[in-house]
Amino acid sequence: QVQLVESGGGLVQPGGSLRLSCAASGGIFTIFGMGWYRQTPGNQRELVATKSRGGRTNYADSVKGRFTISRDNAKNTVNLQMNNLKPEDTAVYFCNVEHRAPWSNTTSNAWGQGTQVTVSS
Repeated sequence: QVQLVESGGGLVQPGGSLRLSCAASGGIFTIFGMGWYRQTPGNQRELVATKSRGGRTNYADSVKGRFTISRDNAKNTVNLQMNNLKPEDTAVYFCNVEHRAPWSNTTSNAWGQGTQVTVSS
């Protein structure tokens, strides 16, 4: 199984910036899509941004123009630069990695432990 280690997050004032990072280990696996999701209490986890191995990106409408996802395929890392943060961005953010084992023809999803982002004055 791919292991994910997240870093970043914390408390920031509205209009501020934060950067989330996620590193995937488990070198025998082939990694495909990488991305970030977020969840608030009582709500379902929602997509924030994803980036394919080939570089195609997908953003939630609510973060377009403010968040930027990047990844390093050689290092199996994915980052989320969050600018102009708003109180409604407050959530637990989870890294997600789609991967496939050499012995399998199906993909699986690995999730990070989650990191809290709080936007408040």
